[in-house]
Amino acid sequence: MKKFSVFLTFISIGFSAQIPTLTEEIATSLSEKPLHCINQEYPNKTAHVINNEIDVKLSPKELHPSFYGCFDWHSSVHGHWMLVKLLKDKPFLKNKEEIINILDGSFQPEKIKTEAEYFNKYQVAKGFERTYGWAWLLQLDAELASWENPQAKIWHKNLKPLTDEILNLWKDYLPKQTYPNRTGVHPNTAFALSFAIDWARATGEKDFENQLIEKAKYFYLKDEKTPAYLEPDGSDFFSPSLEIADLMTRILPQKEYIKWFNKFYEKRSLENISQLPIISDINDYQTVHLVGLSFTRSWCMKNIAKVLPENHRYKKHFEDTSAKFLENALPLVFKGNYGGDHWLASFAVYALSK
Repeated sequence: MKKFSVFLTFISIGFSAQIPTLTEEIATSLSEKPLHCINQEYPNKTAHVINNEIDVKLSPKELHPSFYGCFDWHSSVHGHWMLVKLLKDKPFLKNKEEIINILDGSFQPEKIKTEAEYFNKYQVAKGFERTYGWAWLLQLDAELASWENPQAKIWHKNLKPLTDEILNLWKDYLPKQTYPNRTGVHPNTAFALSFAIDWARATGEKDFENQLIEKAKYFYLKDEKTPAYLEPDGSDFFSPSLEIADLMTRILPQKEYIKWFNKFYEKRSLENISQLPIISDINDYQTVHLVGLSFTRSWCMKNIAKVLPENHRYKKHFEDTSAKFLENALPLVFKGNYGGDHWLASFAVYALSK
């Protein structure tokens, strides 16, 4: 507890005049969060549909031997992504060996095989974690695929059956998805499409990439005057409008993007989504989502700012506001309870890495 209080003091003093960065100290402190929960089975929100009396008796670990911890499957997946990312970018972390042992335990071939089989073994399981968990699984796969490390190559090979299963499920689902989900929580379509496009480009899946791009254009290309002045809902960790704006940076040339962006946002909407969310109870498992909202707003605004030209009236605003969100949210990762502990560090690392 003492090291966290020192760490938080460092943040409040050291970050007031500059954008937060992923230092060795911060990386080590953040890594403790998934390290403590990846093998913690309970409390657990399985999201498993119980089909019969036998299913009632199945434990989270029996259903998902690799990704049973961190309260729910998707949080475990992005907790694994975070540890891979930190090892890759910070190879001299003090707790490097502990991280390697945790990851090696999860990426065992038989465990991953069971994870992949889950989607066809149980009734209605094909929709499990669609598409939020799927997106993070592809993010994890891409991180391993791009790492020139002997151990990472083994882990990546072992993960392949699950990655292939997710890819097949997504390819089957995408043509059937008639409408986007514009929520600020897990089912958000724009977020998932962004991560899926990133993965497709990183791995050379050109056909899948083109399918994703066409679907994104179908969903969002004609959007205008988005009602972002109504954001957020009380448990949002995504800004529905910013996720769309971030996605479109991936698929439109700069000139087309600027025309689209200028029609997409009105002044009152931009002013609203630039306000820090109010966290009334950080110990509440839903209200704490609003801490994550600061992280996702930060990484979306930073990415959008990169695309906007120097003379655009919102470029500097997005850069400054992105830093404000990140600076505000980072200390909150170390407050609260398991409601935030099981997932917020991953969002912090992604935002810092951007």
